[in-house]
Amino acid sequence: MQPKIYSLEEHCISPDKIDSHASYVIQKLRQAGYKSYLVGGGVRDLLLNQRPKDFDVSTEAKPEEIRALFRNAILIGRRFRLAHIRFGKKIIEVATFRSGDLETAALIVRDNVWGSEEEDVLRRDFTINGLFYNPENQTVIDYVDGFPDLEKRTLRTIGQPDVRFVQDPVRMIRLLKFCARFNFQIHPLTHEAMLHCRDHIINSSPARILEELLRMLESGSAESFFRLLHQYGLLKLLIAPLAHFIDLDSENRIFKILKIVDDEMRVRFPDLPDRALPLAALCFPIFDLTIRHLAKHSDKTPHLGLIAQEAYQLITNLFSPFFCLPRRLQSAMTFILAAQYRFTPLDNRPIRHPRLPHDEALPLALALFKMRCTLQPELTPLYTLWTEAAFRSTPEQTESTGEPRTKRRRRR
Repeated sequence: MQPKIYSLEEHCISPDKIDSHASYVIQKLRQAGYKSYLVGGGVRDLLLNQRPKDFDVSTEAKPEEIRALFRNAILIGRRFRLAHIRFGKKIIEVATFRSGDLETAALIVRDNVWGSEEEDVLRRDFTINGLFYNPENQTVIDYVDGFPDLEKRTLRTIGQPDVRFVQDPVRMIRLLKFCARFNFQIHPLTHEAMLHCRDHIINSSPARILEELLRMLESGSAESFFRLLHQYGLLKLLIAPLAHFIDLDSENRIFKILKIVDDEMRVRFPDLPDRALPLAALCFPIFDLTIRHLAKHSDKTPHLGLIAQEAYQLITNLFSPFFCLPRRLQSAMTFILAAQYRFTPLDNRPIRHPRLPHDEALPLALALFKMRCTLQPELTPLYTLWTEAAFRSTPEQTESTGEPRTKRRRRR
């Protein structure tokens, strides 16, 4: 198969937008005699004139050969073996060209059969992600008509869509992810195949789907993404209680708070907050309804310890049937949710002297409180009271150095 080659005048990707470390990795691999390209989402985002979150490299070098070339490389993965090359906190992901079975509708368990650059493109998910960029001659290499699909803003699978979705059902999540992020249209055959194959989503790796959900909560497009998940029936298969709540909630509280999350993420990018914050925001409308129902049917106002227990139980009930949240994430979410009823007590008692809990998730809890103020402006005075108390509780700083004061050790 002969690829179509697009020159700089046609694709208009400025070389200045290419990450310098990614260029260095490609150059070093090519000097060692290995074909190497920028590939995937980085090329797609550059063509859409957006800032790429990642710059991934694809090469004919084997993982062990990559590690031999770069002292700062580590090899990861069993299902999908690749190299991570570290430059401080930045990671350039380098994958070897692979070949794959494009015709058998069976779940892919391992994907470590090496192949050519053409075979590597054909095993990828969508045409818009099947483009190579060669920084040496500044050309885009297109084997699958991904460039015209980008121009038409169309999402189309590479190969037979029903086979591709069965082989890797996470592709259905990614399809809706690109719809939400770029407002693309789904090709009719791809759309029909997703409706036919959606029940296969439960065969996917829970860790991979959770990662996609968390990334979308941070993307600034969470509201439209979760609307699509619910519309196409995938949310019901993954987080059934959340889908049930959305069906019954005439006030659209989930989507309202996700819109505020999106606004916050766009302002904070790329300095994103802890992932516990957007995930706790997603849970808050259900949790608030649960706690108010508990308070209404109890003789006494629920204390904060009981509220924290309810938060932990709700998180478990929402996610445990399919997902396994990391313990640290679950603990932070529990604190963020429970702290909302420290800030706004259920008995509506006046707060004169705010008592701040000593927890590293306190700023995240206050951030969720701020989001709630957008929906309920009457809470703003309380938010101001608690944020001023938090500001006063920070360690005093010296005028000269700006560092926190430390006590001197007394001589014996």
